[in-house]
Amino acid sequence: MNRPTVDEMTVSDQHSPAPQLTRRRNFLQAAAGLTLAVSPLGIVAASDESRRAEAEPKELKMTDLPAPPTTKVTVQRQGQIVLIGLNRPQIHNRVDPESYSALGRAFYQYEHDPSLRAAVLFGHGDNFSRGIDVDAYQALAASGRSFRMDAKTIDPLATRGTRLSKPLVVVVHGDTWNMGHELHLVADIRIASADTRFGQDENSRGRFPGGGATVRFVREAGWANAMRYMLTGEHWGAEEAFRMGVVQLILPTPAEALRAGIETAEKIASCGPLGIEATLASAHSAIDSSQADAFSRLESQYRSLYATEDFKEGRRAEAEGRAPIFLGK
Repeated sequence: MNRPTVDEMTVSDQHSPAPQLTRRRNFLQAAAGLTLAVSPLGIVAASDESRRAEAEPKELKMTDLPAPPTTKVTVQRQGQIVLIGLNRPQIHNRVDPESYSALGRAFYQYEHDPSLRAAVLFGHGDNFSRGIDVDAYQALAASGRSFRMDAKTIDPLATRGTRLSKPLVVVVHGDTWNMGHELHLVADIRIASADTRFGQDENSRGRFPGGGATVRFVREAGWANAMRYMLTGEHWGAEEAFRMGVVQLILPTPAEALRAGIETAEKIASCGPLGIEATLASAHSAIDSSQADAFSRLESQYRSLYATEDFKEGRRAEAEGRAPIFLGK
């Protein structure tokens, strides 16, 4: 029996030229052959109705389903694993406060669902993520409101509060910059498409890596490897990431990378969940205490940079397509 597949998704976003839905080919459906339905919460998820459709021979397309409302994070269940997708392809999956909170809720739901044993994080469209939506976060910083999220969320960057106790596999492709790279560093296992372009270039724009790269990138890649890229703003590819040890597997295409991520998650899900949980807890006990103090200062350090002249110059230069002139104030 062939599993019904989804060939196309319709997505919309507040940054779209118009509120109408636009059709986008998404490599997830081609790679995974998933059956999707739309939940009342606007999260794309597998349902009992979609699972019953597996018994039917016809091919199911997203256009056969109710059009999903605007959703910046998709959640798709496949047996004992869940696929979580960044879904702002119109602006290269840049993460704003709303999508960050949605990602935190998806992590929380995964953590508290005993039937789920592994998660895969990926990005819809041409890129995993170009990082933070600076304009959106600048507005949040100016408002004086905290960057912290709701109670029923887990910080996707794992810099504060409770972190996931279950395995997270990340699959990256295309541009994976700044916060995108930091989300990649949070994962327990990392898989990249050969076309992945990594970046941690905040210093070249008058900012700094405020999502944990100053701790995790250094720890995983080694001091000089991490500093080479963070202090210069240079980008690097999948092979270089593999050399530094921050990628465990490279596949030729995004679709193959996602399939490998799903297969890895399925292998994890077939293992004893208590042993998996104990393995992660034991490993974290050896490293988490040493980085807690550094993480506790990240928000204040990041917020303070928004008020500097160098930050404003970095934004002006980026908008004007020129090299910034920093004055150190």
